[in-house]
Amino acid sequence: MDLEEDHSMPEPSSPAASLVGRFLVAAPSMPDERFQKSVVFICKHDDDGALGIIVNNKVDDLPLGQVYKQLGIDVPTAAKERPVLFGGPVETSRGLVLHSADYKRDETLLIEGGMALTASLEILKDMAGGQGPRNAWLALGHSGWAPGQLDQEMQDSAWLVVDGDAELVFDPNFDGKWQRALDRLGAKGAVRRSFDPALYSRQTGRA
Repeated sequence: MDLEEDHSMPEPSSPAASLVGRFLVAAPSMPDERFQKSVVFICKHDDDGALGIIVNNKVDDLPLGQVYKQLGIDVPTAAKERPVLFGGPVETSRGLVLHSADYKRDETLLIEGGMALTASLEILKDMAGGQGPRNAWLALGHSGWAPGQLDQEMQDSAWLVVDGDAELVFDPNFDGKWQRALDRLGAKGAVRRSFDPALYSRQTGRA
C-alpha cells in the first residue's frame, strides 16, 4: 500500500460545471458493474478530469487496525475494526484519506463543504495518536475519469448528482446509503419521503 511518502494533490481549476463537493449516485441501470449502487464523493473535477471516492463500499477483511499494523503504527482500540473504504478501481494499492477539513497538511486538498483529501503516512500516524481529523475514512483506490469522460457519462444518464453531505460521507452504516442518497433528490422541502429510483430507470443506461 502506497502511503510511505506525502503525495501532494494537484490544485484544481474550477469549471462552471464542476461537481466538486457533490455526490455522484449510480443510476439504477448503471452499466458498469464496478459502480452499481455506488455513492461517489467528488474531490476533484476540472479540465484534467475528475477524482472521487466511493463512500458506501468497504474492503472485505481489511479493518483499519490491520493496515496500521502493516505500516508499523500502534493500533488504537477504536480503530481495530473500523472499515477501510474501497475508494474505486484506480490505483487500488494507494491509500487516500477523506476527512473533515479541521486537519490540514501542506499536501492536503481542501474540498468545498468542509471536506479534505490527504495522501500521506503522517495523517495515519496522527489519526492513530489522536491528533488527526475529527472524521476520516482511509480509502484504498479511487474513482477516476479522463478529461471529458465524466461529462459523457453524465450525458448518458449513468449518474445522478446529489448535494454533498459530510454526515452521509462518514455514516458507518453502508447498507442503504445508496437509497438514502437517492432520497435526497426527492426530499427537498419535504416534498417526498422516499425517492423511487424506478422513475429514472427508463432514462438511464448507455445506448
